[in-house]
Amino acid sequence: MIKCFLYISFSLLIFNLSFAQNTDIQEDIKISFVCELEKKILKNSEYNYQTFLAKDLNEKNLDKFEIDAKQPEKLLINGLSAFLSKNTKFDVKVVNKDIVLFKAFDEGKNYSESGIINRKSGELVHEVTKDLKSENFEKDISFYICS
Repeated sequence: MIKCFLYISFSLLIFNLSFAQNTDIQEDIKISFVCELEKKILKNSEYNYQTFLAKDLNEKNLDKFEIDAKQPEKLLINGLSAFLSKNTKFDVKVVNKDIVLFKAFDEGKNYSESGIINRKSGELVHEVTKDLKSENFEKDISFYICS
């Protein structure tokens, strides 16, 4: 649980810092990962930030998660979700030797997806938020280990 809290806190901190500088792609990369789901945290009308282990969920791992970044501002994310794979206009794009951080919104700013991957440890956090403009927004935070 402490690990989850640290990931979320770190993620929020990075996102807040990155909004001052929305695009910071420091190196060109084209890498591919295979990722195994560890756990998921859900916040919706049924669950209030409840944690589920991968063995308790009927969800697949990521067989091919790809990141393609090119200086100064190109970032493509494939294999994490259909929304991110089709999106080329990320609101936040940060790529350096240690992390890749990204955030994208739909046109109405009512749906967002974001992620952060530690390239050294292979830890990936993927967050999906629906109904952003509502008091009853839904959040789905997935934790993966990638290699």
